[in-house]
Parts: sequence; structure tokens; C-alpha cells
Amino acid sequence: MSALPVIVIFDVGKTNKKIFLFDENYKIVFERSARFIETYDEDGDPCENLESLRLSIFDSLREVIKRKEFEIKAINFSTYGASLVYIDEYGKPLAPLYNYLKEYPEALKKEFYETYGGEEAISAATASPILGSLNSGMQLYRIKKEKPEIYKQIKYALHLPQYLSYLVSGMEYSDCTSIGCHTQLWDFTKNDYHAWVKKERLDKKLAPIVDAEVVFPSEFPGNQYKVGVGLHDSSAALIPYLINFHDPFLLISTGTWCITMNPFNASPLTVEELEQDCLSYMQFKGKPVKASRIFAGYEHEQQIKRIAAHFNQNVGRYRNMKFDAGIVYELLKEMEKRNEPAPQATKVSAFGARELSSFPSDEIAYHQFMLDIARQQYASSRLVMAGEQVKRIFVDGGFSKNAIYMNLLAMLFPDMEVFAASMAQATAIGTALSIHKSWNRKPMPSDIIELKFYATNNDLAV
Repeated sequence: MSALPVIVIFDVGKTNKKIFLFDENYKIVFERSARFIETYDEDGDPCENLESLRLSIFDSLREVIKRKEFEIKAINFSTYGASLVYIDEYGKPLAPLYNYLKEYPEALKKEFYETYGGEEAISAATASPILGSLNSGMQLYRIKKEKPEIYKQIKYALHLPQYLSYLVSGMEYSDCTSIGCHTQLWDFTKNDYHAWVKKERLDKKLAPIVDAEVVFPSEFPGNQYKVGVGLHDSSAALIPYLINFHDPFLLISTGTWCITMNPFNASPLTVEELEQDCLSYMQFKGKPVKASRIFAGYEHEQQIKRIAAHFNQNVGRYRNMKFDAGIVYELLKEMEKRNEPAPQATKVSAFGARELSSFPSDEIAYHQFMLDIARQQYASSRLVMAGEQVKRIFVDGGFSKNAIYMNLLAMLFPDMEVFAASMAQATAIGTALSIHKSWNRKPMPSDIIELKFYATNNDLAV
């Protein structure tokens, strides 16, 4: 039998590091995951073990190359964002892979924004909320100011996907999905590095930008596969939807964060939107994607524990609880009587302030919680909607499997078609699709996303 043509995808999350092999129909034919023990930087803060990650990439590649049943056509990478690897002229990392949650020095932050026109101006131009180390440009600025001896030796600061690509291709490049995601490096109004980046000459430390579709030959002799430049994971997860659907849509990607992405809204972010946790991503074709986010997945984890403890129930009970329109109808009537305010895109939902003793059962309490979450989601998603252009909403991730959440969302958006979308490994598939034409002889697939439609219940009002 001839070997099966495949693409290898390394999908590196904060917790799980995965390797997938997809065939030309985008079916998974091999997968493996690993977790690494974190190490510590020079300040004692936890950080990724870069050497373990590097060795794991090579070990995994060696293992799949040995498998004669597969013919590797290409390799690509997706990883979490806001993480930089500083390499010298020989490609050796000069510092730890600092954690994006590392506390940013207040004095340095103050000095930076005072020098370059204030938080509002920088934030609006770069479509980045002020997030400290989560703005990766601020990490590089910090190295320059606090560690000049290391800064001098830096040939390039590579975002993590591009560093992993460099390990296999030997090519040093940047990609727009990493540069354009809350880094404070990219001026969305000018489609270029921000003036502060050039003034500090940080652009000289950032490798040339190439399109996400570009591939390089392998650095290893005798191997014919192509190597992609790598992608930021949030942008990669959007690719299957962009390829399969051409009419305007919103994607609500649900997990710890619930992020609403609108690839059809290119209007600049306002100060008000930035204050409400909106930002812009850069999609793989280089266009901005306006996004808003709420911390709803995390809140869900906390609140179901509170409900379960109060009513002496198991938290697993809420995973598959059925939607009851009658309960929702009564809850809405009560909220109207109390004259509760309109939905807001707040940091947390209204449920945290509600007394559990006021609910006759845990089922009613959980419906109220999901109603509060859905109303918060409604307000957050509306922030990036831009007029009446969007007619479809796709929900993927954890909440797409929650019947109460999905029915409430359909109720709150009566003029939209609301779908729960499911796809095995959206980020990894998006990463493979970005270089489809470089490895796959078949046409782009149109059946990799499964959709479940949720009809609007017109008897219920917001």
C-alpha cells in the first residue's frame, strides 16, 4: 500500500501541547498530546519550559517520520499568543519564554504611555486594550529598558508560532496574525508598525512579515515537506468559517473566555469599545477582525459550584440540563417587575449578586444564571456587530453544547440565524487550511463544520 499523504500540525496551548496528522480530507489519522512542567524565570515567576518544548517538537517529528504508513507533505504550527522568543544570530534563545501573565512594572508602564501620547491614543491606534505583559510589544520594550545587554544580542524577537516554525525551516519571519493580536505593535489605522515601535527601533528586532500562506523548505536534508510560518491560535480557529461561509457572520468562540469575532467589521475601535474589552485580531489574509470578549466560561465554572453546593447537587447535573421555556418566561416577568437594567457587557454577569435562597430549586437558579450570562453575551456581541449586515451567528466551544445557553441566544437575537457549530480541533484544522494549496491535491473541504440550528421562540422577549 502507498503511504497516506498528511500534514503535521503542532497545536501548542498553555496547558496541552498536541500533534495532529490530517489526511487530505482533513480527517485526523494520528494524534498525541503532552503536558510539560513549567519552569521559572529569573524573578521566580512560572514560565513555559522552552527547551522541553523544542526537544518535544524534534522528538515528535522523528517519531512520525519513522512511520512508513504516512507521507509528510507539510508541517505547520499554531500556539497561544503574546509570547516572544528572543534569539541571537545563531538562533539560540537569550532569555526565558516569559509568561504573558507576568506583572508589568508600573513605573515603566507610566513612562512609556507618558512618552508616547497616553493609553487611549496607543490603545485606539493598535486596537489593543492596555493589558501589561499580554501586550507582547511591551515585553520587548521592557527587555530593551531593563536588560540592555540581552537586547543588544537579539537578532530577532519571534512570536512563539514563528519560533517553532524556525526550528524546522531555519527561516526567521513574522506573521500578521501574531503581530496583529493585542500586541500594541501594529497601527491598524496605518496598516504598519506604530510610530513608537519605529522610534524605539524595535522594528529592527522583528523579523520580516510574510503572508500566512507562505511555506518554506525543510532545513533537514532528504525531507521534501513544506513548513508553514505558524499562526496565532485564535486567528487559526476562524479560518474554517472564513473558507466555508461568505455571507457576513459572527463567530462566538466559547471557552474560559467567550470571544465574539466579526471578520466583516473593519471600523476602527473607539475608546468606549476598548474600555468594554473590545480588541482587533488580524485574520490570516491580513484583514482586521473586530472582537469583544467576556470571562463567561470562567464564571460558569465558579457559579455552578456555588449553585451545586447550595442545593446539595452534583456539578455534572448542569452540563446536560434541558431548556425550559416556561421557567425563562417567569424569570423574565420577575426581572421586568424589578425593573432590572438592560443587558450590559460587564466584567461579570448579574448572577453573582443574586441570593440563591430566593430560588425555589437549583433548576430555576441555573436558568437564571444562564439567562444572565446570555444577556451579558448579547451586550458583548452587539458591540462588534456594526449595523444589520450580519444575519448568522455561529457558536463553537463549550457553550455550543449547552441547550439552555443556545436557546437563550436564539431568543435574544430573533432576527439572526443562530447555530451551534462543532468541528474536531478547529484551531489545528484552520492551521492546516492556511497552507492547503501547498500540500493538498483535493479542493478545499466544505463539510468539516457540523451545524445545529436553534429556532427563535417569539413568545419570549429580551
